[in-house]
Amino acid sequence: MRQIINISLPEQMAKMVEREVKKRNFASTSEYIRYLIRSNELISDIEQSRKEFAEGKGKILKSLKDLG
Repeated sequence: MRQIINISLPEQMAKMVEREVKKRNFASTSEYIRYLIRSNELISDIEQSRKEFAEGKGKILKSLKDLG
């Protein structure tokens, strides 16, 4: 189920969003915003993984079987 969320943007930012939607061939502004949110979530996941690896919590895989 989808929920509609309305946001207010400054004119310059709204124009930038419109340009990016056209430039990247997104079907709609909503699709572009979903893309940005997913990208942000992915970046957060990568940063968390880097932090865990730096803390010594990483695991060296010898094969794909080690993923399980």
